Amino acid sequence: MSFLDRPTATMFFTGKGGVGKTSTSCAAAVRFARAGKQVLLVSTDPASNLEEVFWTKIGSEPTAIAAVPGLFALNVDPEAAAEAYREKLIGPYRGVLPEVALAAMEEQMAGACTVEIAAFNEFARLIGDPTSVEAFDHVVFDTAPTGHTLRLLSLPTAWTGFIGDASAGTSCIGPLQGLVEQRDLYAAAMAALSDPARTTVVLVSRPERSALDEAERTANEFNELEIDNQELVLNGLFQARDRSDRLAVALETRGREALDQIPAGLAKLDRIEVPLRAREVVGLEALEGFFEADDGLDGGAAAGAPDVSGWGDLGALIDSFERSDGVVMTMGKGGVGKTSVAAEIARRLANRGHKVLLTTTDPAAHVAQAVGEAPPNLTVERIDPEAEVERYRAEVLETTGKNLDADGLALLKEDLASPCTEEIAVFQAFAATVDRAQNQIVVMDTAPTGHTILLLDAAQSFHREVSRQAKAVPEAVLNLLPRLRDPAFTRILLCTLPEATPVHEAGQLQDDLRRAGIEPFAWVVNQSLAPIEVTDPVLVARRAQESRYLTEVRDDLAGRVAIVELQLEADEDLETVQLTA
Repeated sequence: MSFLDRPTATMFFTGKGGVGKTSTSCAAAVRFARAGKQVLLVSTDPASNLEEVFWTKIGSEPTAIAAVPGLFALNVDPEAAAEAYREKLIGPYRGVLPEVALAAMEEQMAGACTVEIAAFNEFARLIGDPTSVEAFDHVVFDTAPTGHTLRLLSLPTAWTGFIGDASAGTSCIGPLQGLVEQRDLYAAAMAALSDPARTTVVLVSRPERSALDEAERTANEFNELEIDNQELVLNGLFQARDRSDRLAVALETRGREALDQIPAGLAKLDRIEVPLRAREVVGLEALEGFFEADDGLDGGAAAGAPDVSGWGDLGALIDSFERSDGVVMTMGKGGVGKTSVAAEIARRLANRGHKVLLTTTDPAAHVAQAVGEAPPNLTVERIDPEAEVERYRAEVLETTGKNLDADGLALLKEDLASPCTEEIAVFQAFAATVDRAQNQIVVMDTAPTGHTILLLDAAQSFHREVSRQAKAVPEAVLNLLPRLRDPAFTRILLCTLPEATPVHEAGQLQDDLRRAGIEPFAWVVNQSLAPIEVTDPVLVARRAQESRYLTEVRDDLAGRVAIVELQLEADEDLETVQLTA
């Protein structure tokens, strides 16, 4: 029996961007409501598309879905919640502290961690305060809090204010005393999360090795917190219907091979397998057939292929920024193929006779496979995020942590386990690499976000996050910031897929960069079916539906665009063969 047959009062759906969390959670909510239950569906995704799925205007209060009696939905706006959270903490200091200090505090709390803590306030209210949802049998969350946030909030010292040392009194989530008044509510929420009779965590993944590995890591994080009532949805299993379509057969083979090597922790979970749909899961009919082997929507004629005849490709982009020095950075969310794009650009530049350094955080073997037979003027180096973070943590613990008690030290270690810490640590290594962009082109896979750039450029935050160990700002870092903002020196390429979530996430990343004074050079729409001749009916239909997202990128988001067709030959770890449902 699966969660569909024995749903708990609270259900969280979690997974990487683009794996189908929204489709899965919406389909489950509809199913429960059709069984006569009162259901509240909650999304905390800044790019929530619940309105698009249900064709209903949805606000911040429970909104009835007219076509499904008993089903209500609401969108939590995490950005608005984070802004209110920041103002609550910073407001008392306005007119007291200098403007530069206030700006540093605001940027300190502008990152993803603060947004997640603010969103967790809503999670806590809905699962820790039974009176807020007493009218509902089930509360279904489209997005779950991360294991890092839950571990951080479970530490006793998180509720006692600053952690004892003025130089460490602010974390990636802002001044910790701001959480004190939420203590009882958060404690109730944590108790509910760890009660298997009340809560189920549904891990959503694709049948691809990188997505499955990510789901395994998430499962382990929740297990550490004794949140072990977990199940698995494998979304987007593909079976070729036209065996003469080479791409279709190759995609089927990849999915089967990935499942043959499913991580042990996931293999033991109860799971539901959902086939890849020909069209987006939008509208009630699609949702009601989502968990069926055949949803009845995959047949019929599809519109023609999107017209991308006038679009540029990577070759055209390279023509436009070819030079003897400078930096090219590929940026984007996980799973969009940043590494493969960076490797291809580096290889082509080197083949044109340029001296090129390719720097990546991806395993070196994967990059080498993407590059193929590298010309002698191409050097490939890997920044090891784990090693950089360990070095950074050791410096912080040796200085800030040496006088803390056990609880304070535990809190500091958890703060250092945040994504913010990894980005800052890797940022310094990237700074040293960019400093070498003299008489050679440096191609960088995975670049710092606009938030990190602003964080490190704010004097007091910069001191806390970088200089508190070394007591001096590295010259390479000082030089890096103006270089990143110099369009003649640095070209930022935003990588995305021709699908809703990746496009909207890339748009948010572009806004983040612009806040930091950086204008992307171009967008790269990766893994597209549009330029490919396919005959399998599912792939034909999916190729047709790319049109709306390609148009959105070209007309609304990007000044310059290149399209890269889905590749058959690349290694899956480079994420160049992928279809989401």
